[in-house]
Amino acid sequence: MSNLTSTTEFLVLEFSDIRELQILHFFVFLTVYLTAVTGNLLIIIAVALDHRLHTPMYLFLLNLAILDLGSISVFIPKAMANSFLNSRSISYSGCVAQVFFYFLFEASGFAILTVMAHDRYIAICNPLQYETIIHKGACIEMAVSSWVTGILYAILHTSGTFSITFCSNMINQFFCEVPQLLKLSCSDLYLIEVGFAIFGCIISGGCFIYIIITYIQIFATVLRMPSVHGRKKALSTCIPHLTVVSLLICSGIFAYAKPPGSSSSELNVICALIYSILPPLMNPFIYSMRNKEIQTALLKLIDLFIFPKLAPAKFFY
Repeated sequence: MSNLTSTTEFLVLEFSDIRELQILHFFVFLTVYLTAVTGNLLIIIAVALDHRLHTPMYLFLLNLAILDLGSISVFIPKAMANSFLNSRSISYSGCVAQVFFYFLFEASGFAILTVMAHDRYIAICNPLQYETIIHKGACIEMAVSSWVTGILYAILHTSGTFSITFCSNMINQFFCEVPQLLKLSCSDLYLIEVGFAIFGCIISGGCFIYIIITYIQIFATVLRMPSVHGRKKALSTCIPHLTVVSLLICSGIFAYAKPPGSSSSELNVICALIYSILPPLMNPFIYSMRNKEIQTALLKLIDLFIFPKLAPAKFFY
């Protein structure tokens, strides 16, 4: 194959070559995307406007919703455009942007989830020291650190991925997925990105182990609580976060723990859809389903749109 280092575009997989099915895919993606965007935007606006949600836990939830909003916007709009326009192309710079922002939002999101586990640990296991440890300045520092971690991680992976020499521009995926890009390499430089990926897995594994250890200590503390109401209240703040972490981990395992022989295009696309769409789509529902404070804020937000002259005061008093 010829050297395509200077290529100006890549060709991604199309979901179908039948025009009617392409239009169907467009509307399915549009429905999923609008649902995810609406859910995360409602969380963002509710937390921003309701002064009772201006606490560390909801500050981190606000950041997670922003990251989920960005995460699902990396691939889906381009996939919708390709289906609607009957196109397979993505520019080289567009491919670089997809890789960069994917790692930015995913790494920052996992860092925020780790910080949220630490927040719940301090709130339940050391409640008397909570305001001293998790004060406003500390919250901002942890949130900023999560974003900076994501930026550095994204720069590392993006530079490692696009330092290789590409021998083809046909990606066996509907977006610029790094494992599929590495298969296009005709030089040993892809080993640099493999090394970065292993390093990232070690860091992610460390964060996951920290979350597991944290929740073991949290549940041990909850079981020792004499009050049933106290136990229920503590668990109500932990279960949504633990569910979100489990969803992220399970979707990642499902995507990357396939049997070696199972490398068909259809399976790769299905796995990619699961880990790229499911977490940002489900997270707003998970957090609002069992959280009465979020539910109350969302109801007041609905009132704000239905009765704009009466509702604003509900957010501030």
